[in-house]
Amino acid sequence: MRAHNDMAGASPGRQPEASDLLGLAAEVLGHLADPTRLHLLRLLAGGEQDVSTLTTQVDASRSSVSQHLARLRLAGLVHARRDGRRMLYRIASDHLHDLVDEAYQFAGHLVHNIPHHHRTGL
Repeated sequence: MRAHNDMAGASPGRQPEASDLLGLAAEVLGHLADPTRLHLLRLLAGGEQDVSTLTTQVDASRSSVSQHLARLRLAGLVHARRDGRRMLYRIASDHLHDLVDEAYQFAGHLVHNIPHHHRTGL
C-alpha cells in the first residue's frame, strides 16, 4: 500500500501522524469496497485456499479471482505461499479478519433491520 510504504520509509523514531493513519485506513477500506474482494477475504479468514477453490465459491471467473488476489496481495491484505504448483492465499491479520467480519455483520443489521449495538461511555 502506498501509505503503508510511505510510513515504513519514514525516519526512525518518527511517529505516524493521525493524517497518515487516516489515509492508510481509508486505503484499506477502499480495497474492501469491492464485493468480490470482500467475499474473498471472508473466505480466506477461514484458512488458506488456492485460486481454484476460491473460484468455486465466488461469482467471478478464475481470471477475475486471480486479479483480485493480486491486488489484495500487493496491498498487503493477503499473503501467498507456493505449495508445489499451487499458490495458497491467507488473510494477512486477525485485525483484518475482524474488520471484514464487522462490516459483514453491520450490513446484516441494515438488511434485516436489526437494532445496532451501542457501546456505553463513548
